[in-house]
Amino acid sequence: MVDWAQSLLIVVASGFVGGLLYHFRLKAKGQTFEEEVERLRREVESDKRQMMKAAELEAKEALLKVQETHDEEVREQRAVWAKTEARFQEQELELEASIKKLESRTQALQAREEKMGKDEATAAKTLKAAEEKMLQCDQELNRLAGLTAEEAKQELIDSIVEEAEKKAVSQVRAIQERARADGKREAQRILAGAVQRLAGTYVTEKTVATVKLPSDDLKGRIIGREGRNIRAIESATGVDVIIDDTPDVVILSSFHPVRRETARLAMEKLVEDGRIHPARIEEVVIAAKEEMDERIVRAGEQAVLELGIHGLHRELIKLLGTLKFRSIDGQSMLDHSIESAVLAGLLAAELGFDEKVARRAGLLHCLGYAQEHSVDGDHASIGADLARRYGEKKPIVQSIRFYRQENPKELLTVILQVASRLSANRPGARQEKLDQYLRRLDELEELCLGFKGVDRAWAMQAGTEVRIIANYAAITDDEAMVLAGDIAEKIEKELTYPGEVRVSVLREARATEIAH
Repeated sequence: MVDWAQSLLIVVASGFVGGLLYHFRLKAKGQTFEEEVERLRREVESDKRQMMKAAELEAKEALLKVQETHDEEVREQRAVWAKTEARFQEQELELEASIKKLESRTQALQAREEKMGKDEATAAKTLKAAEEKMLQCDQELNRLAGLTAEEAKQELIDSIVEEAEKKAVSQVRAIQERARADGKREAQRILAGAVQRLAGTYVTEKTVATVKLPSDDLKGRIIGREGRNIRAIESATGVDVIIDDTPDVVILSSFHPVRRETARLAMEKLVEDGRIHPARIEEVVIAAKEEMDERIVRAGEQAVLELGIHGLHRELIKLLGTLKFRSIDGQSMLDHSIESAVLAGLLAAELGFDEKVARRAGLLHCLGYAQEHSVDGDHASIGADLARRYGEKKPIVQSIRFYRQENPKELLTVILQVASRLSANRPGARQEKLDQYLRRLDELEELCLGFKGVDRAWAMQAGTEVRIIANYAAITDDEAMVLAGDIAEKIEKELTYPGEVRVSVLREARATEIAH
């Protein structure tokens, strides 16, 4: 308490002393206390006014900044509003256009519905009138014909049956015509094989061979003085030697493939040797015949070895080798015999028959083609006689003799028949001439283009299929089916072709729309 009282006393004393000092100072300056207070008041008011001005200036500056910021934001917002308003206007225009389009479609649909309603009413009236007319016709028919409904139905059934029988007859006739066509082709094949055994005219591509010469100077030496060399060659080989304007080539022509090949070997040796005169020609031809005999035997032995057949007579092996130089429609008869033997062995194995016997019969079944034309009979009978003569067993001989007959009874004969036909008719085994092939394709396409509603036609798969593009606006789907049948029927009547021809009619519909 004492310390606090002392402190208070000191503060009061100090304030009193300070007040006296301040009073004496004023008196020294000649001013009163009121004047000093008034001066201080004026100074305070002056400071107050300055502070207010400064605050007012700061407030105005802040207001200006706020105003500028506000104006900038307003301008940006107005730009955004302008863009939004433009977009809204575009959408509004699009919406108005869509509404107009929808209204137009709605009106069109309404008109179409009204038209359909009228059409339905008209159709209903027409149908009702037709039903009434049909009823009257039925009544009149029953009255005139004296038939009941059941009797009329039976008569209708009878007419349908009669029509079906007529169609069946036409199909049978078509089958018969195809059988005749197949028989014609088979006859042509038989004739082609027989011509190779007969001295006569044959197609050039099957009866000629060419020998390349180093130069045209050798042609004169081959002809010889007064033609003695060429006559010696023709006499020794049995072929015709043709020397024409073809540069560096001599042509050998003969129906006999073995003689023709022998002459080719002899001519090549003479050209290589360069010594061409009658004595040398005779020596070379004898050597060529010996070489040809060796090649024939080697070909037969190779076939027998390939099939694993043993105990075959030497003459049969030689006849098999001769088949290498005979062909039908481009297929070597030896290759055909080997293929038939392999197929016969496979079929026999599947059927539980002796596989070796089947292969042996398959290899020997074309022996008749190797025999000369001086022997009478068809190739099957000749081949059977040769097989019997050279020690083949009776089942093999009988199968060779009868494999060309229809519906053979013996299993071995059936196997041989099937194997031979498979080998002859497999794809690529035999070929027709290129010009005939192209002409057949052109005829097939031209025939299809002659029908109404056909825009384009393509022959495909080597003429076994024709694809047709039909005009969509010209025919309907049902008419396209009828068109396919009509084209197939006309192809059967007018064209000659192997196997079958598939007719495919395509009717294409295209819808096009543009997206804007």
